[in-house]
Amino acid sequence: MSDSKNSDKAFPGFSCPMPILNHDTVQLAHGSGGKLSAELLDKLFLPRFGNDTLNRLEDQAVLEMPEGRLAFTTDSFVVDPIFFPGGNIGDLAINGTVNDLAMGGAKPLYLSVGFILEEGLPLEMLHAILLSMEEAAWGAGVKIVTGDTKVVPRGSCDKIFINTSGIGVVPDGINLSASGLKVDDRIILSGTIADHGMAVMTSREGLSFQADIESDTAALNSLVEDMLLVSRDIRAMRDPTRGGLAATLNEFARSSARGIVLEQDKVPVNRKVQGACEILGIDPLTVANEGKLVAVVPASVADDVVDTMRHHPLGREAVVIGKVVKDHPGVVALKTGLGVSQILDMPVGEQLPRIC
Repeated sequence: MSDSKNSDKAFPGFSCPMPILNHDTVQLAHGSGGKLSAELLDKLFLPRFGNDTLNRLEDQAVLEMPEGRLAFTTDSFVVDPIFFPGGNIGDLAINGTVNDLAMGGAKPLYLSVGFILEEGLPLEMLHAILLSMEEAAWGAGVKIVTGDTKVVPRGSCDKIFINTSGIGVVPDGINLSASGLKVDDRIILSGTIADHGMAVMTSREGLSFQADIESDTAALNSLVEDMLLVSRDIRAMRDPTRGGLAATLNEFARSSARGIVLEQDKVPVNRKVQGACEILGIDPLTVANEGKLVAVVPASVADDVVDTMRHHPLGREAVVIGKVVKDHPGVVALKTGLGVSQILDMPVGEQLPRIC
């Protein structure tokens, strides 16, 4: 992101003023563990994330856990640019980790956050990122209970990298796994694809698009909760991030040793996103998403699950896009609008680097 070009768009409408600090940018000493580290913690991090557990400032978090099986995940975020239409690296990090837990049927509870900061990063920019993380965590109902900050010299990283880990609890009776797909199961998609990947791609320096494309970054745990209230027989769920819908369906097919048929005409794509993909020569089926999910459900409950999803703000465009078949095990067949079937393989290489 170019600071001068996008700064006005990066921090719109924040109600909390920038705390008074002795520096305008991140200094190497902010990572030293001394006075500047304490200042950064006290004036930026704790006002955003503070809670009874984090405020103890121990080297670990001691957590109260409800009954159930423990779910644990970790992820790292290096998106470029760090601010993009519809979000930034901060809310992306929270939402992405919450979603990884939710896709296993878990109720997300606690997160850890680690920051790698480049010397010279404007503290105003860091503050804006922390504000978005605070809002995302509050919206998802999770607590940030521990973390770490390191500062590296200029040029050693690109402004900011974030690592998150998450803990949640899977209730009894819920067993989601891609290995559990059965013939005639239906495949449900919660909404339009490729929004996040193209929002990031089209906002990169050197690309100019008239159409406004926004990321779909969102925490999906409340949508998943509603779906599981309809049926605990849902086979599997996944948020199709890197590699997009194509990668996710291939993972399902290979893990279950079942065939999958995807009906191309039923996959919703925003018109502006489709246009950007055509200009750049990119298949939207392979583009990352950060606020959509794919679910495989028994045919007998598919209509009820879709109906429930459509009553949720994040599932209004939910639709059945395909089914599981006994033919061509481990392979995804794409049925085009012309009635022609072709193999939909895993993406080769990475079309969109640093997309999350």
